This record gives sequence, C-alpha cells and structure tokens, in this order.
Amino acid sequence: MATTVTTSTEGKVWGGGNEPMGVSYGKMMMWFFIVSDALTFSGFLAAYGFSRFKFIETWPLADEVFTHFPFMHGYPAPMYYVALMTFILIFSSVTMVLAVDAGHQMNKKKVTLYMFLTIIGGLIFVGSQAWEWKNFIKGEHGAVETHGGSLLQFVKVDKTQPSGYARVSLSEFASTTPEERVQDTRSKGLWFTDEPTLPSVSVNQVVEGFKSHEEILVRSEKVNAEKHKIVLSREESLKLVESAKYVVEGANLKRNEYGNRLFADFFFFITGFHGFHVFSGVVINIIIFLNVLLGTYERRGSYEMVEKVGLYWHFVDLVWVFVFTFFYLV
Repeated sequence: MATTVTTSTEGKVWGGGNEPMGVSYGKMMMWFFIVSDALTFSGFLAAYGFSRFKFIETWPLADEVFTHFPFMHGYPAPMYYVALMTFILIFSSVTMVLAVDAGHQMNKKKVTLYMFLTIIGGLIFVGSQAWEWKNFIKGEHGAVETHGGSLLQFVKVDKTQPSGYARVSLSEFASTTPEERVQDTRSKGLWFTDEPTLPSVSVNQVVEGFKSHEEILVRSEKVNAEKHKIVLSREESLKLVESAKYVVEGANLKRNEYGNRLFADFFFFITGFHGFHVFSGVVINIIIFLNVLLGTYERRGSYEMVEKVGLYWHFVDLVWVFVFTFFYLV
C-alpha cells in the first residue's frame, strides 16, 4: 500500500511557518552565515593569541610597526592612521544604519544617499589597508638575521625617545664598497633555487659599516619588563653582527624585520581575510545601491535587501574592532 504524505495547505514551509520568530528566510540565513563566519574569525584570533603568548619575548611592538601616515613620511605617528581607518569603518556602519532606517520609511532618496556614503567609507578603508600592507611589506629601517635565526636591529642613543634609543636604517651606515652581487634564479639553470629580490645592501656591507660606526648598537628582538627591546653593549653587538647571514628589509611570509615572523604571517592572513570581507561587502553594497537607483525595492514594496546587507556590514565592522584590539592595542 502506498504511503500518503499530507502537508498543510496553509503555505507553511516548516513547523515555524514561513517567518519563525518574525524573521524572513533570507534574514535568518544571513544570521546563520554571520554566526559561522564569527566562529571562523574566533579561531584565527585564538591561534594568534596562543602564538603571541608563546613567543611574547620576541613579539613586535605595534607602536614601532604601524607608524606611517600619508604625506607625513619620516614623522612618527604610531597608530594614528589605524585609528583613522577604524573611525571611517565605524562611521560607514552608522550610515548603513541610517540607510536601513530610511528603507523602513520607504524613503528612496535617503536610502540612496546613505548607501553611497557607506560604499565610499568601505572603499577608503580597503584602500587604506592596501596602503598599510605596502608599507609593512616595504619596511623602513631594515635588520639582519643571524645564522641562529636571531633578528638584529640597529639603534643609537637618543634621549628624546621613550626607550632612550632611536632606530637607524641600514642605508645610514652600511659600507658603500662596490660588491658584485648576483641573484640566483631558476632561469639561470639553478634548479630548486629562486631567490627573492636582492636587498639594497649586502651582509658584508652592513657588517663593515657597523664596525666603522662606534655610536651604533644592536637591539635584539627580545622585550624587557618595561616593554622596550633590549639594547646590547658595543662588544656584544660586534660579536652578534659577525654571525649575520641575511639582510631583512620589510616583511614577508619568510622573514620579518620587525620581529617574530609569525606576526607577519598572522597579519597578512587575518587582515587580508577581513579585507576580503570588506571588499566583498563593498561589491554587494554597490549592487544593492544600483537596484535602489533602479527602483527595484520600491516596486517590491520593501527594502529588506538593504537590511540584509546591513547585517553583514555591521558584522564586518564588529570583527574589525576585535582585529584592531588584538593586533594594534593589546
């Protein structure tokens, strides 16, 4: 005998009806996505926290890494630009709230204005992150890595600085003695070898220049109790410099002039992952914005799509608050 399955004729999709708890299917799916994505970011930030705790003595100091500000080259402005980026992203969240509220009032003109401001804020933030990446990758002062894997930075006495020392760039003291340098690449028949771009100075030039500048000292990557990098004596500095193996300029996935390379790995991955979310949100916002201009939601009689993308945008802003706290403030 065939089994007959009966269903309600009231249009209910599941036991809770079409809109359980008064939430539409689309908004509920957006909440499911946000919760799952929040768990993903939580895992990344937890891994960052454990790694930082394990290598706390050699972890870079954010105030020394993020010191750049557009059109203010050479002037130390620690955290200023990151704070500005954060303000812009939070402000874009405010304009998104206003866009959603205008949608509830079926005010197309205001929805258009506030959506446009949200898109501009998102584009500025993405561009700012790209600019920050460029400076992080390029570096500022340079350092050397020893055969043992220790990172050595160079400083000189400067009483105006909180630590009593100021960073010295490699180019300021490296020897200018001509030296033939060849970049090994696979194109030259050296299989399994593909060196990155050669640094501006060689290890020998750094070592010889350091020996002739007695005022310069080596600063290790380790942090003392006062949260300042430990500066070595001239004798200790000379001994360590002799074991230099690589010149490190900027940061990449292999080496990092600021300190422990895991910092760069997490920075690229987590801020890049968040930047991808912001960029995706900007693209979605542009699509919704165009639909608003075309009057799509006016004809539907609802601006719920603006509210859905607003949920995503607020989530992206909230995640940045945690990323900002973990990477830049703590």
